[in-house]
Amino acid sequence: MKQKFLIYFVLTFFTVLNAQERKIEFTEFDLSNGLHVILHQDNSTPIVAVSVAYHVGSKNEDAKRTGFAHFFEHLMFTGTENIKIGELDKLLENAGAANNAYTTQDVTYYYDILPSNQLELGLWMESERMLHLKIDSNSVETQRKVVKEERSSRYDNKPYGSLWETVFKNAYKKHPYRWTPIGSVQYIDKATIEEFREFYKKYYVPENAVLVVAGDINIDEAKELVQKYFSDISRGKETIKRPDITEPSLAYTVRDTVYDNIQLPLVLYAYRIPEQKSDEMYKLNMLSDLLTDGESSRLRKVLVDEKKLAIEVSSFLYSLEDPGLFVIYALANYGVSVNDIKYALNKEIEKVKSEMIDEYEFTKLRNNVESQVVSSNSTMEGIAEELAMNYIFHNNTNLINKQLEKYMKVTREDILNCAKQYLPENGRVQIIYLPKSKMNTQN
Repeated sequence: MKQKFLIYFVLTFFTVLNAQERKIEFTEFDLSNGLHVILHQDNSTPIVAVSVAYHVGSKNEDAKRTGFAHFFEHLMFTGTENIKIGELDKLLENAGAANNAYTTQDVTYYYDILPSNQLELGLWMESERMLHLKIDSNSVETQRKVVKEERSSRYDNKPYGSLWETVFKNAYKKHPYRWTPIGSVQYIDKATIEEFREFYKKYYVPENAVLVVAGDINIDEAKELVQKYFSDISRGKETIKRPDITEPSLAYTVRDTVYDNIQLPLVLYAYRIPEQKSDEMYKLNMLSDLLTDGESSRLRKVLVDEKKLAIEVSSFLYSLEDPGLFVIYALANYGVSVNDIKYALNKEIEKVKSEMIDEYEFTKLRNNVESQVVSSNSTMEGIAEELAMNYIFHNNTNLINKQLEKYMKVTREDILNCAKQYLPENGRVQIIYLPKSKMNTQN
């Protein structure tokens, strides 16, 4: 007991000591065309991150043209009026830089990591993509092929590849979250060049974007470069409307079984949670970490280590601009039945809803969360992304300096009440994946 108390004291001490992290200083302003700009100066290393977040994702698509947002993630890497097709990546590589992008239901995010003496190159390239993207038959047909190959390899012909499409089509019936960013090949095939151009003109406009420059910069010089490359880009001609659809609550358990080319069964539960701007997210994130983050987490300890029922177990928040999902899943061990997995999962879920965690476990949890927050702000890429998303989804860029404080306000009672409220036994999505060989043996 003395040893445990000493560990508890040390953990508590360092939680309080480290909670006062360095403040992320930034400058933000709007250009006359509506582009929101955020600048963060950190001259500790000669690196700069240039990112552009466009407030458009799969939820902005027509139900008969799904996959457009993801398609543009690819199309933006082809070429512009002043950058030949295939040259964009070469220009960055020759400058010692790297770039990437991703698409979600809510946002499409592009970023470049450059030596700081190449800042102007990064800004010029992003302004080119915002103003002069080349949308012709060559670029469109090339990307149609790329997107179809990606869908085939990562979704259609991969074990459990249809998992997230299955989850979202069962969790949402009205909201456009019911389809995922990868979209449908048939709709991408049917889309015309003019439809792609209209999507670009509507969403890839300055008033629908956030530009972040973070790293080894001089604020005044960066402002001048931003003005130089972005101020002349015209606003869009259409009013951007966000989906205003309230998805009905999950009043009962929605069940679906998928027979796939797999060997091991998988059990997944998905629960509806508030939109990501809600302060409930801090409690839910800590609840998720309690269940599956780390070797000593509850579900991992019981299902993987002690009972050997699963070879993998995980939980996480699918945080979205509108109400999202809390996901828990377990991949069964060899020879373990779905019923055994479900029983063990349900038992642990009911336990976290009925028993408050003790102080020792709670202190470990707080330290873990603190480490995650600090880690997320340890790179220019991470800081740039955090600044952009805080502005888009919270309209509060300074949330980057308040997150740890919000986590530290969460109590043990909060986590218990959160589990009770958001992990109902009846009112969730249950997805079961089984080997195809079991198709004719199930009742």
